[in-house]
Amino acid sequence: MARSLGHEREPIQPGRVRLAIAAIALVFALFAGRLFQLQLIEGADLRRRSEQNSVRTLRIEAPRGEIVDRDGRALATTRPAFGLQVVPEDLRAADVTFAALGQLLGADPAGFAAALGPPRRSARFKPVRLADDLTPDQLARVEVHRYALAGVATDVRPRRHYVEGTLAAHLLGTLGEVRSDQLEREQFESYRPGDVIGQTGVEALFEPHLRGQAGGRNVVVDVAGREVDVLEEVRALPGRRLVLALDLDLQRVAEQAFGEVVLPGDPPRTGAVVALDARTGDVLAMVSWPSFDPNAFAGRIDAATWKALTGDEWVPLQNRAIQNQFPPGSTFKAFVAAAALHEGVINEHTSVFCPGSYWYGGRAYRCWKRGGHGNVSLHQALRSSCDVFFYTAGVKLGIDRLAAFGTRLGLGHPTGIGLGHEASGVMPSPEWKRRRLGDRWYPGETVSVSIGQGYDLVTPLQLAVAYAALANGGRVLRPRIALRLESRDGKTVEEFPAEVMSQLELTQPHVEAVLRGLEAVVSEPGGTGGRSRVPGVRVGGKTGTSQVVSLDRTKGLAERDIPIRYRDHAWFVAFAPVEAPEIVVSVFVEHGLHGSSAAAPIAQRVMQRFFEKTGRIAPPAPPPAPAAPVPAEAAPSPATPPPGAEPPLQAAAGGPRALD
Repeated sequence: MARSLGHEREPIQPGRVRLAIAAIALVFALFAGRLFQLQLIEGADLRRRSEQNSVRTLRIEAPRGEIVDRDGRALATTRPAFGLQVVPEDLRAADVTFAALGQLLGADPAGFAAALGPPRRSARFKPVRLADDLTPDQLARVEVHRYALAGVATDVRPRRHYVEGTLAAHLLGTLGEVRSDQLEREQFESYRPGDVIGQTGVEALFEPHLRGQAGGRNVVVDVAGREVDVLEEVRALPGRRLVLALDLDLQRVAEQAFGEVVLPGDPPRTGAVVALDARTGDVLAMVSWPSFDPNAFAGRIDAATWKALTGDEWVPLQNRAIQNQFPPGSTFKAFVAAAALHEGVINEHTSVFCPGSYWYGGRAYRCWKRGGHGNVSLHQALRSSCDVFFYTAGVKLGIDRLAAFGTRLGLGHPTGIGLGHEASGVMPSPEWKRRRLGDRWYPGETVSVSIGQGYDLVTPLQLAVAYAALANGGRVLRPRIALRLESRDGKTVEEFPAEVMSQLELTQPHVEAVLRGLEAVVSEPGGTGGRSRVPGVRVGGKTGTSQVVSLDRTKGLAERDIPIRYRDHAWFVAFAPVEAPEIVVSVFVEHGLHGSSAAAPIAQRVMQRFFEKTGRIAPPAPPPAPAAPVPAEAAPSPATPPPGAEPPLQAAAGGPRALD
């Protein structure tokens, strides 16, 4: 039988079989080991992660309520801001992740590590915010690479936006994270660490109303912490809308005018402007200069900005309208006049002879006018700011009656405006000096107080409140910041009525005598407030100078050569119209030398805008259209005026030194 030609089957080699069995056993052993690791070693951790991290509760911040002026124009609103956050438990290779984020955002990775810190216990599952208010480019770069950044997420939160930037910054105030000491107070029991609250100004005063109510949502996240589904959501409720008494037009004019009184070569002016409605106490404008941008505080203020603000020698964060207190100077003479009339010490026909000085207790107290004013009545004394007249009236009146009258006008204690850190001022008296300084009152000190010097201290707001009380016949009004609170749909929720703090029983003839004298300061020859005139409106006012250093420090120096910190402070307080006052403006210019030149023009601008808005005077005509260019050969030489034309006005090289 023939033998087949096919290949013969090779015999199975026992070694190869053993090798295959070993390989299969090894694979099964690896699977079993991994199963053992997942089920027994890491089982509890994985079970906890699947139970706790697959469904996560996220907080939705509520937008703060809008702040608007009395005409409904937005001052503070809310805009969306994208941020970057990380959940520590979901983070893998933190150093690598932070390095990548540093490249994407152009930031220092060490800052991310510092912000994360060493999370422990339940904090490992809570998002930690690493960056606020990303730019569109930064947001896009992170989103493109987020698939590779486990534990990293972007979110959007409402962020405060101050529409006008630095305008009314001190009144509106600032935001900041709630402090640990605040969390211990009952009023902040519903807050938690990291919450942003109003820390100063209106933001702090109306915090409960502006805050709103936070919402939340339950979301499903994958193992990398990425959101994959939303299970439930409770919408956040925005805060209420706050309508201020502030008039944006007057605020803008006041700030612009303040910036224009700087002398060439001088540093920026510092000081304050307060405009009140004399009938209601409404705060129509409140300026503190220099200012700052509250938008810097809307998120986490960066270290460089904070250092610049706190290190600035002109202290821009201080609200000079309510926190700075200075001697009122000659603006105080109106109160001495009213008190002396009220107490019957003088009448409007009383005449005092001013030889240029007043002798009392063996000492000569000089008048600003060396040669004296001669015989002056109350009207003339107010118009010319005669020191001797008010030395005489003040001494006859006595410090006790003068202090009592000033206190009833609101001097020497806070106005009740409600803003934080308001200075109380000083209305000096024997009792005050004994309590504060432990010393008795000397008669000569009454002489100094009678012209607003010595221990007498006021804030710009206090002076405005006191002048409003004189102007309206004796009603001391609490300054009113806000008119009402509204719901988001514009319905009134709460109104804030005007409030009379106290009432002085002033007679109409006495009030009119003082107001006519203050009108003479502005309208008559020899008055010191002529630069506050508003055409078509009867304006009254009083200039004042607050001495900074003794005259010996500046003796022999021309005013322009006196170092800025040694120059006198300038005051001006005005009201209008005299026959029925509607507005009071208090202006204080630090180191401004004279109220007549530095402060009065600012008050004039504010009052003029006020009466333009009320229709009492016509607004300025729009500027004419630009004329067609004139060929050079046809234009007259500027050095040679055309025939019959008046020569151009030239600025005077010198002139009489301004009073007050």
